[in-house]
Amino acid sequence: MLRLKKIRKERGMTQAQVAALIGLDLTNYNRLENGKTELTYSRMQQLAKLLHVDPVDLLTNRGGTRTVAVRAHVQAGSWSEATEWPEEDWYEVSVPDADDLRGHELYAAETRGTSMDKVYPEGTVVVFAALRDPSDMQVGRRYIVERQRADGLREATVKTLAQDAAGKFWLMPESTDPRHQAPIELNGGEEDRILILGRVVYSVRRER
Repeated sequence: MLRLKKIRKERGMTQAQVAALIGLDLTNYNRLENGKTELTYSRMQQLAKLLHVDPVDLLTNRGGTRTVAVRAHVQAGSWSEATEWPEEDWYEVSVPDADDLRGHELYAAETRGTSMDKVYPEGTVVVFAALRDPSDMQVGRRYIVERQRADGLREATVKTLAQDAAGKFWLMPESTDPRHQAPIELNGGEEDRILILGRVVYSVRRER
């Protein structure tokens, strides 16, 4: 049975969006997704590239895993206009296909530098689920945090959510490097805009 529908939903895409991107009308795409039209090898390759999975993943769940594309890096102190890499630099990692994460879009980024090295040595891939509701944030959990300065430059890193006795929330670093050990107030300062991109759900190391 095709897994195309499940993967499409995990990517947060509609049938109409996928159909348009692969050059099918919606009716024919619907027939393809529901197994009423044969999935050719060339079409399988086209869909796999679009959805960032291996072609075989469209046909079967390989050992209860799902594939996530690593598209960016996270590194405190590294400021740029965008944190996402060019598509030719993306690579994939596999993580367990957990029941509680089905239906959630997962993203992944590679850690660089020493800003989170107590937990994630450089080169670790952190996989995170997009935050649907800010009120769902939990103290003690780690989050991908993007800071944007007034000049528009951004940095992304990993921080742990903490709460002090006064009820104020802080983003805490876990670094051996004194340059990256200052807590960040969740509400940010006058010069910084802070965006929580998602909660870390897995961490893996890429084989090199």
